[in-house]
Amino acid sequence: MTKLAFLGLGVMGGPMAAHLAQAGHEVCVYNRTTSKAKDWVAAHGGRFGETPRAAAEGAEFVMACVGNDDDLRSVCLGDEGAFAGMSSGTVFVDHTTVSAQVTRELYEAAQALGVGYVDAPVSGGQAGAENGALSIMCGGDAAEYARAEPIMDAYARIARRMGESGAGQIAKMMNQICIAGAVQGLSEALHFGEKAGMDGRAVIEVISQGAAGSWQMQNRHGTMLDREFDHGFAVDWMRKDLAICLAAADEVGAALPVTALVDQFYKEVQTMGGGRWDTSALIARLRKLGEG
Repeated sequence: MTKLAFLGLGVMGGPMAAHLAQAGHEVCVYNRTTSKAKDWVAAHGGRFGETPRAAAEGAEFVMACVGNDDDLRSVCLGDEGAFAGMSSGTVFVDHTTVSAQVTRELYEAAQALGVGYVDAPVSGGQAGAENGALSIMCGGDAAEYARAEPIMDAYARIARRMGESGAGQIAKMMNQICIAGAVQGLSEALHFGEKAGMDGRAVIEVISQGAAGSWQMQNRHGTMLDREFDHGFAVDWMRKDLAICLAAADEVGAALPVTALVDQFYKEVQTMGGGRWDTSALIARLRKLGEG
């Protein structure tokens, strides 16, 4: 049994922390809304801290899965931040999708305290978190990653170190770039099929077995055809992630024309009231255009 803290109990963090408890670890949780932390403890055992610092005190590893750069800074830094409660030799593992810039900033702050820091953004969505089948892309010192990997096994399908601090976040950006293009392509294919009078499910059954196949196609085509958009990662969150991708691309001099275009399509979905719909809602935009 390892003493752990988990900061952030949203749709991803809550199930991830639960897998750690199920694996036999002693887990102390923190959530900005304390009632959610109390509910988690009632369901899974362990205890909760009123602040990130209180949750982190005495923990060998502190895991976090919060919203954005500012949220991550707020749970790490300051008198009540997790770093203030962590001892030299402990490890902070961040599962939030944030900028590589804030990752490197917090890595340096942790290093100054003798605390290890691993950036470890995840892919797999809510279902992956609930099923303990997330893909985890990590950056940071090799020795700290090696220590954290067995802990992450509780909710990982695969975990790999991509390189030094920030490399995990760059890998996650690549993941989101791939998803944006794949969902737009699938949306266009299904919309085209609808307009042409095709049976979308029958077509997908065939083409998913060939070169066009993808996770998005396998897992989202049915709900897209049924006009159901409450099954996964929200458009608002995707736009946050794509903004990180586009800013990083400017820094390194990479061209992301398709990503920039799909980001604007997601902006249109937001104006349709679909900010909390999942990312497959790109097809709703095409259907609206098709009505004109």
